[in-house]
Amino acid sequence: MRPIPVGAKGTFTLRVMPGHLANQFKDAILPQVFATPMMVTIMENAALNAIRDYLEPGESAVGTIVNIKHLAATPVGHQVTATAEVTKVDGRRIEFTVSARDEIEEIGTGTHERMVVDMARLDKRLAAKKRP
Repeated sequence: MRPIPVGAKGTFTLRVMPGHLANQFKDAILPQVFATPMMVTIMENAALNAIRDYLEPGESAVGTIVNIKHLAATPVGHQVTATAEVTKVDGRRIEFTVSARDEIEEIGTGTHERMVVDMARLDKRLAAKKRP
């Protein structure tokens, strides 16, 4: 991993489709609005995009902590954009502030943490956990 600067930023944009809605993604009793787990997904993708250029070949960064508030509902068809900014780097542990907006307002905010991992080492550990 190359040094990751505090202040590095990333974004991720998604058009809300029916499969992203809470009532289809989770449970039919829920309203037809952008699901919180999908908002977390775009925030995580924005964070990965913030540090992607600093990862060495064979490295990735997995999410370890998510602490967000879902502030506003977004219907199908809207575009949502998540942003992430590096706030702290502690060895392989990277902290971010994250937020998400639809075409009208901020819909989410919070913090996120990712850990840089060596994919070959992780794959070896996962192979050892496989069921017979």
